[in-house]
Amino acid sequence: MQRQLSISELNKGSNFVHAKGEVAFPYYMGIRSLADIATRDDRVCVLNITGGESSTVTPISHAYSGGNIVCGTMPGRSGTVLNTPIGAIPVYHNILEAMEAGHRFNVAVVYVPPSGVRDSVIEAVRVNPELKKVVILTEKVPVSHSRVIRQYCQQRGVDLFGANCLGIADAHHKVRIGGALGGTNPEESLVPGSIAIFSNSGNFTTTIATYLLTAGWGSTVSVSSGKDIYIHFAAPEFVYALHHDDRSKGAVMYIEPGGYYEKDLVIQKPVVACVVGRWKAKLTRACGHAGAIAGSGDNALSKEEWFMEKFGVKGIFTPETPICSARGAVVTNIAHIPQAMTAVMMMNGIKSDFEPRGNLALKPWFGNNHGLCLPPELDMPIVEAIAPYNEQIALLKRQVGISFPRQSMKDTSGASRMDSATQVSQIHGISILDAATRSFEENLVLSLIREYPDANGRGMVNVILNGYVNQSGSIGLAAADAAREAHSSPNVVLSAALALVGPKEVESAKKAVQIFVDLFAHAGLEDPAQVDFDCTAQLEQLTSNASMRDTLVVMEKPSKRSRALMAALEERGSQSVFLELLRLLAKKSSAAISEHAIVAAIACHLAWKPLMHKRLSVNTILNLPWHLRIFSTLVGVSVSAERQPDKKVFCGKDVSELMESWSFSETAFMALMDHRPDSNELFAFSVLLGLIITNGPGTISAQGAKGAVSADGPEVPGRVQVNKGYIGFLTHTGYAHGGNGFEAIQFLLECFRDGGLTDPGNKSHGLDLEALAVAKAKEYKSYKVRAKSAGELDYAKLPCINHPVFKGKDVNYDPREVFVGELFAQRGEYNVFQEFYHHLVKALFKVGVSTNVYCVNVDAVIAVILLKMLWKPFRSGQISEQSMEAAAFTTFLFGRMIGSAAEIDDHTNRGRNMDTRTAASLCGYAG
Repeated sequence: MQRQLSISELNKGSNFVHAKGEVAFPYYMGIRSLADIATRDDRVCVLNITGGESSTVTPISHAYSGGNIVCGTMPGRSGTVLNTPIGAIPVYHNILEAMEAGHRFNVAVVYVPPSGVRDSVIEAVRVNPELKKVVILTEKVPVSHSRVIRQYCQQRGVDLFGANCLGIADAHHKVRIGGALGGTNPEESLVPGSIAIFSNSGNFTTTIATYLLTAGWGSTVSVSSGKDIYIHFAAPEFVYALHHDDRSKGAVMYIEPGGYYEKDLVIQKPVVACVVGRWKAKLTRACGHAGAIAGSGDNALSKEEWFMEKFGVKGIFTPETPICSARGAVVTNIAHIPQAMTAVMMMNGIKSDFEPRGNLALKPWFGNNHGLCLPPELDMPIVEAIAPYNEQIALLKRQVGISFPRQSMKDTSGASRMDSATQVSQIHGISILDAATRSFEENLVLSLIREYPDANGRGMVNVILNGYVNQSGSIGLAAADAAREAHSSPNVVLSAALALVGPKEVESAKKAVQIFVDLFAHAGLEDPAQVDFDCTAQLEQLTSNASMRDTLVVMEKPSKRSRALMAALEERGSQSVFLELLRLLAKKSSAAISEHAIVAAIACHLAWKPLMHKRLSVNTILNLPWHLRIFSTLVGVSVSAERQPDKKVFCGKDVSELMESWSFSETAFMALMDHRPDSNELFAFSVLLGLIITNGPGTISAQGAKGAVSADGPEVPGRVQVNKGYIGFLTHTGYAHGGNGFEAIQFLLECFRDGGLTDPGNKSHGLDLEALAVAKAKEYKSYKVRAKSAGELDYAKLPCINHPVFKGKDVNYDPREVFVGELFAQRGEYNVFQEFYHHLVKALFKVGVSTNVYCVNVDAVIAVILLKMLWKPFRSGQISEQSMEAAAFTTFLFGRMIGSAAEIDDHTNRGRNMDTRTAASLCGYAG
């Protein structure tokens, strides 16, 4: 009986030979050379030929290979055919029926589901004695079945490929058997040459062949080995056949973790081994290919070492460190294969097969710098795509803005999120800590256009927001005052006014926005501040279309607001192509610019770049005038009618002055505090509003806004009542969510009311804060003991200390509170109330109320900033505690308005109708 050799004996050239003088392989292998793998003489039968994958791939293989598929099987489909570019392939119920019909074949390709592979292969081999090759494409064939298949085929003298592979191909013979090697155009990547390819990855088999072309190397055979746990035609078989193929001067082997197939190889031809999957070393379950999970000593690093030892190299080949030998090189990046192959072959005196074809430089068909100025190496030029993709891209470029895919947005947001570890929220990717350093108006713009405006844009948005802040004589202000008179809470007061800011109020502005979009969307306008942009075509279009023209200009005398808006824009030096077009149109038509057109022009200016960069939808830019009007209204109606007695005055200031020189942040501050803020007050106010913007989509206020949109049916965006979305936000705030900030202020008032404090921003206040904190801590301890003794479970907690996340350490901190404290410290600003809170948490630990030092949470920051602003007017009797509570609550509403705007717009663009409802199965009954 013939002794079977080990792999190492075989590769070392053992002197044990067949009678013909050839070195024996240790088990049956009918394929002696790679040239025998896929030949023009092979005839193929495809099992499950009309299945989903085969019906797409098989016709291409058949045509490329010159008609090598004689038949196929599909239970229940006997008598049908699979059409291909070069003729129909007959389909039979099973292999026996195909053979009885006179078909002869020596290769079976298996697309059968995993559970049926074993029986299908055994049947094929059993009924067809001429069968010599079986290619299994099916993934995740049970290991026990693979063993049976292997044993049966070995006994019958049949070569196996796969499983979980994409088949085999020979570029010289122009034959492809099995899967999709070479894709839909195999001749483009399977170019005859001198390099054999062996790959555990099916898709990368084709990729490697394509990459080699860029260095002038073609291929002989491409073998997709598959990477199920059991590989039938593995590295030993490939290397044996490589040695006997005179066409193959070298090879590429793409190797994944798992298995010892490569360990004892002795390779006699130059090889570039691409070993991948270092990241899989820590996995305990397969990720990707079932067999690509390492056991003991067969991970990626181990395999790299195996090949480095075989090649006599001590490192990985990279363009920067081209480590290689005449025997080969090891790479871990597939893009380095061509260069490594050239280097290795040069050391063997072998030149490339032909001139390089193409290169591996990125050739982007799309590009969007999002307005960033990138360095040259990152600012890659766009190349025209190959047909038919170039035509599709051209059509895509005609699309204005982005179309978001619709999905259920219940408890989900594309605008906000909170980091559960740090409790720091983000709005459009901007941390609220960073947003806290921005102005109120900047964050309002961010909420809708997903980026901050530049100085020019800030000036324009301040003109519009201040231009509509005065609500004198409006029904909305009357409704708000009536709600105030009824002692309604601030959120209800504002809601009463917003019900009257319906779609009719902004109908003309939305029409004007649509006109601007239609005029400029395909005109090549990138920067709306480019006032020298040639608007000749747009102007001609407007003058020849009365309907469009009359939306933008009016023939009668311009309104006072229109004149005031244009004057303020002139005063601020605002530059916009949209405003310039309005000026030209008004002059040419001898008409006046409509105030609604001015609003539309500013809305388009603010949103134009992100719209052109496909970051915004058209729906967002159309609704932008509505949002801007609502922002102005919310601030405006927070002020009673007696403080805005006519259209010219707001809180004692001329409205034209506000438009020309005030920021909206200053106006909002004045609405609450009744005076223009100094620089320190303005900074503190902006920080305060920034911190309040959002706590993610799970907050009650966000849920209210999202629910209002969901109920309107966002799948038809035009039906969504934007003002109702804000009403949903407002009605979902209250004394527990929004007004609760006053609890901390009340607590601090109790602590400091009789202490003689005059200026909370003066470090030399003369108060013993530590003693005051200890006294309060002892007082609270006594109260807590009494409450527990009396069985009170819901005893009062001290506001704004401790946190469900930031706890458990000896001394705890809320990173948001720390950030704000450091921010003010850098400006040299002091807040006695914040320092007191730090003394208080230490005192609570000291007197035994707590077992560690609690954190001062971010809600305390909001309270101490606001109280510092209000302390002097409160002490002087200018404002009452009730007014202070209303100011605290309204401040929260101003800040949260920013986040709610983002949620309303996001849900309108992404949401589904009624997607915020809760399934009945998840609802409970407390009867």
